[in-house]
Amino acid sequence: MCNLNDKLSIKKRRTFAIISHPDAGKTTVTEKMLLLGKVLHTSGTVKARGSGKYATSDWMQIEKDRGISITTSVMQFQYKNILVNLLDTPGHQDFSEDTYRILTAVDCCLLVIDAAKGIEERTKKLMNVSRLHQTPVITFVNKLDRDSLEPIEILDQIEKELKLFCVPITWPISCGNRFKGVIHLDEKLIYLYNKSEKTKIFKVDLHDFKKSLLDKYISLDLTLNIDEELKLISHVYSNFNKKNFLKNIITPVFFGSALSNFGIDHILESLIKWAPSPTYRISNKRKVKPEEKKFTGFVFKIQANMDLKHHDRIAFIRIVSGKYIPGMKLRHIRIKKNIIVSDAFYFIAGDRFYIKTAYPGDIIGIHNHGTIKIGDSFTEGEDINFIGIPSFAPEIFRRIFLKNPLKQKQLKKGLMQLSEEGTIQVFYPFNNNYLILGAIGILQFDVVIQRLKIEYKIDVIYEKINVKFARWIKSNDQKNIDIFVNKNKSYLALDSFNNLTYLAPNKANLEIAMSRYVDINFNSIREQ
Repeated sequence: MCNLNDKLSIKKRRTFAIISHPDAGKTTVTEKMLLLGKVLHTSGTVKARGSGKYATSDWMQIEKDRGISITTSVMQFQYKNILVNLLDTPGHQDFSEDTYRILTAVDCCLLVIDAAKGIEERTKKLMNVSRLHQTPVITFVNKLDRDSLEPIEILDQIEKELKLFCVPITWPISCGNRFKGVIHLDEKLIYLYNKSEKTKIFKVDLHDFKKSLLDKYISLDLTLNIDEELKLISHVYSNFNKKNFLKNIITPVFFGSALSNFGIDHILESLIKWAPSPTYRISNKRKVKPEEKKFTGFVFKIQANMDLKHHDRIAFIRIVSGKYIPGMKLRHIRIKKNIIVSDAFYFIAGDRFYIKTAYPGDIIGIHNHGTIKIGDSFTEGEDINFIGIPSFAPEIFRRIFLKNPLKQKQLKKGLMQLSEEGTIQVFYPFNNNYLILGAIGILQFDVVIQRLKIEYKIDVIYEKINVKFARWIKSNDQKNIDIFVNKNKSYLALDSFNNLTYLAPNKANLEIAMSRYVDINFNSIREQ
């Protein structure tokens, strides 16, 4: 086991991701947290295309042009003696599976919901992934300074759509132009909202809100309304229970406005108080605990060309146990080779900083010279592989063409590197020389085209292709696989990692194949 100082360093860490549907204000929440963590000193929100301003976490050129987050940024800051590792996931509706995979590297999630829109489709998909790992979730209902749904309605949606019991920690006093602030139910304080002045804070009587003597700030009708709402929620919603929170049964709910930096401190306070310090991870042989002395970690993300001058590739490793120090020798389990890691980094947007020491829960970046893949494990010698790092079947498919056919070699190299990142998936059909790309969202194809042009000097175009579903083929009996391949070559392909894949043109075709070959597994998720 590690020594006492190392144990304290582990206990002082929180690693979480912010997830949301597009335009819920996630990037603004990130920015305000960085302000509170004193990483940023001025506020600069995401602006429209062409304004020249973009969020700190959005560093790629296409993100700057469009004012959206596409890749995942890893940021580290300190708040009240707690070291926070924040993973800011892509915020556009057409994000890649990179968003899903990031959830395997965190110990907690902050779910941001637009108060006017409530629960949306992408939110449900993200929550399903977080539930695979029983990741605890804190909820922030954002944009209360605009016209919103009723708070009770939002909580009902969370419970119905996301299957999480809500525990309101703060409660809003109206919304839009009448938004007056929030009542902190745990602290029994009211925080008054004022754009131009510092937040005013008052002690409040939760049993009789009318006695709080806030007539100067809140109208009588609002006071009476809130008094009724407080009595209602005290009977409907249970008190916060940390054990149920850590089991992903309940979610504490906060209300506020990220744009006005109102309520963000409440979230951070809850994160450092309730979110778990770094937790164990499951390997193919045993449970690995953060307090163990020897280093272990897994790769959950690879980013190519973070530095265009050097065309480097960075592998992001979540440390599970032990600690990193420069010059240490690590075993790359998959390729059975030892490497010396002398220059690991952490990042704030595009800026990198050398790491002197890193502990479980921290995210470190190391140079990847083409040998590291998503899902790879690193240890100080023990032969274990971490499991549970998924790859998801694409939802949209396109065929890609070169404008200059002589650059086929560069194209394959570029696509291989981008597929290693998880930006897109590449399929090579058995019966033709097509290059088929698969992605979670349509924007990823535009990302691929722009990145191939900027980073690899290749011009490509894409077109629709008659593929609707991809399923990875597995069976315990190789004879079943051989028979299946002989009968279905026109629908089969290999992905970038030589995994056998069935490409179905429609749902009926897929269902018929599955009914005919009951000894074959058609998997929509595969382990890396």
